[in-house]
Amino acid sequence: MDGPGPLGDFLQARRALLRPEDVGLRDVGPRRRVAGLRREELAQLAGVSVSYYTRLEQGLSRGASAEVLDAIARALRLDDHEREHLVRLADAARRTPRARRPRPEKLADETRDLLRAVDGVPALVLGRRTDVLAWNALGHSLLAGHLDFHSPDDPARRPNMTRMLFLDPHCRELYTDWRRKARAVVGNLRITVGKYPQDPLLAELIGELTMRSPEFVALWGDHRVAPCDAASYELHHPVVGLVTVTQQTLSIARSPGQVLIVCTTLAGSPSDEALALLRQTRSGAEDVDCGPEPAGATAPRARHSGGRGR
Repeated sequence: MDGPGPLGDFLQARRALLRPEDVGLRDVGPRRRVAGLRREELAQLAGVSVSYYTRLEQGLSRGASAEVLDAIARALRLDDHEREHLVRLADAARRTPRARRPRPEKLADETRDLLRAVDGVPALVLGRRTDVLAWNALGHSLLAGHLDFHSPDDPARRPNMTRMLFLDPHCRELYTDWRRKARAVVGNLRITVGKYPQDPLLAELIGELTMRSPEFVALWGDHRVAPCDAASYELHHPVVGLVTVTQQTLSIARSPGQVLIVCTTLAGSPSDEALALLRQTRSGAEDVDCGPEPAGATAPRARHSGGRGR
């Protein structure tokens, strides 16, 4: 194995976040040359030998038992999501990887129906790498109205919400507290990497962001783990102004790895009114689209799909 691997990287990063006083240890002895706990201190807290923990962190040992992992998790003060992530990384380290390029993700008919059923609120379906597999008209207008509505239809053109958040100026300006949103997305992406450690397309996405975004590098380096389940964000929309929405992530039962994102507003609030205005604006744009084709058009314009992703 080249380098410590994802498991070793995670252990090193979490160990660096703890200080001796955080875990009841006296900071004595020679001057510290690294941030956080030393390996021997962590091993002492977990009740394992220093040599064993060192091999685990260096990627030289792949057979950690559930009891050892639980002890290390307690020593590192991991929360439930971080514990699950640790177990997934350890399990992946035991398996011999078999690299193969995955097929493009598809949208099931039931998911299309679900997206159509929530057409009154902004919604989109994301794949496991945060590719946009489909969005309804309002979801598109709220989050990415500057992009082609039909771009998710073609796997080669699909927008990726993580890439857009870090590299698309429109998305950076959309979120009033961009850094908070970025931290949430990166924390969730860490969970995804733990679930699909051998996904080459996921690795390509992380590699691209590492090369092009210093902010991503900084957030990715701390190995924080947190799911994107439900959170409120203030958006500065270019058409309707400030809108506060709660973004909720719902798992899709028949499509593991895919999620439905819905954006709701407080009933009767100014944000609710702004969303209603955006809905009217979108409806007016669709009425214009239904008019005759401009002179000189070389091909018929595609009909609006009403929120169907493909």
